Amino acid sequence: MPSELSSVSSRPTRSSSFAVVVAIELWERFGYYGMQAVLLLFMVRQLGMADARANLLMGAFAAMAYALPVVGGWLGDRVLGSRRAMLLGATCMMGGYAALAVATVHVGLMTVAMALIATGNGFFKPNAANLVRRIYEGDDAALDSAFTLYYMAVNVGSTASILLTPLLQDHFGPAVSFATCSAGLLFGLCVYTALRGRLRHVGSAPDFAPLAAGPVASLLLGVVAAISGLHLILDRPALARDCVWLAALAVLVMWTLIYRRAAPAQRPGLRMAYMLSIQGMLYFVFYQQMATSLTLFALRAVRGDVTLGGVTLFHMSAGQFQALNPIWIMSASPILAFLYRRFARQGRDLPIARKFVVGYSLVTLAFVIWWLGALSGGAGLVSPWFMIAAYGALAVGELLVGGLGLAVIARYVPAAMGGFMMGSYLLSMGVAMYVGSMVANLAAGAPAQPAAGAEAYAGLFLTLAIAAGVITVLFAALLPLTRRWDREHVGV
Repeated sequence: MPSELSSVSSRPTRSSSFAVVVAIELWERFGYYGMQAVLLLFMVRQLGMADARANLLMGAFAAMAYALPVVGGWLGDRVLGSRRAMLLGATCMMGGYAALAVATVHVGLMTVAMALIATGNGFFKPNAANLVRRIYEGDDAALDSAFTLYYMAVNVGSTASILLTPLLQDHFGPAVSFATCSAGLLFGLCVYTALRGRLRHVGSAPDFAPLAAGPVASLLLGVVAAISGLHLILDRPALARDCVWLAALAVLVMWTLIYRRAAPAQRPGLRMAYMLSIQGMLYFVFYQQMATSLTLFALRAVRGDVTLGGVTLFHMSAGQFQALNPIWIMSASPILAFLYRRFARQGRDLPIARKFVVGYSLVTLAFVIWWLGALSGGAGLVSPWFMIAAYGALAVGELLVGGLGLAVIARYVPAAMGGFMMGSYLLSMGVAMYVGSMVANLAAGAPAQPAAGAEAYAGLFLTLAIAAGVITVLFAALLPLTRRWDREHVGV
């Protein structure tokens, strides 16, 4: 008995375990978003790639990066363990950023590097989120708050990198930017190694068993095959498009099979998870505009000098405007987390479905602001204050929709399939990002004449504002149904 008591007392607290996952996620996002901030600009400016081709390549890359978590989540649940899979993913991504730095000289390596990053994301993303779910399992209010704080904390890393890497690209070239992303993730891996003992009691079943040499060798061969296959897909736009649709179809088939095999008591929760996952997926059509149309809009139609009363406060380059999103997220996250906990203590916890509706209303507002900004600029340049205001609305909308998407899976899906469902939700995000890149091409010019001037983007922004408004009304009409399913799930 004394030894058991000692073991319990020495177990790390939930907050200390959570801090370790946040630390590695922060540096992983430092690398990913720093790379994303400069990759499209590298394609368009340094390589001379047409807007439409660059948008679709970014969309295919995002789709692959978010499709592979379906497999990575399953491997984390059943073969490697969540902790090991997360570590493998981070290592692959670190290598991918280093390969991108080399690709600035040897351009043929670019899609190889992107394939390596996508494969790493497939291992990292679902398993990091699944560890958060396991830390706070059984406490829904704490889970929502934890995922919101998790979302806020990782945006510290993305803010720093989005502000830094475009600056490095402008002054020292893209190779230095990509190398910085790799170095940041290397530091994150060192931090994780030093603190990994705080996670020794958290993970999926394979984390607590030794790995056999045979499965490890097979897994490594599979990783190499995945990287080679993704390289071929990213090099061929039509093949990439077909693979995105096939991946989406495969997830729908698997969702159907899971639902049919689920116990009757589990089905209301699965229905909630599916509906809210679709709602979350649609958000990322709008989200993808940040890496595509909004970056090109900032490059060609927005003034970089932010002024107030005739005084220049600071300057932002096209890539740096993406940093407005995590800056707003960090500002709003503590407020939302505080409100979630306060409402929960008062017995007035706001259902996730209602948070989604509020989030979509803010997405609508964001694109209305961008539309008005494009109209105000006409054939000239737009005030950066339109970007600041619109990114603010979009960021809070992201916290209410994208930030809680993983909490939906954690709350409504049985633990045994948590990693796989985390992965399938991330796949749906990838499909939506590819669709978002297709939508962004509504404002792309011909290869010889890239879209220029604010007026070229007004139609796209109006279309997106109308679409977000229609989605808001539709999901508001579905609230009574989600309330009924939620009650049935709680009653299990």
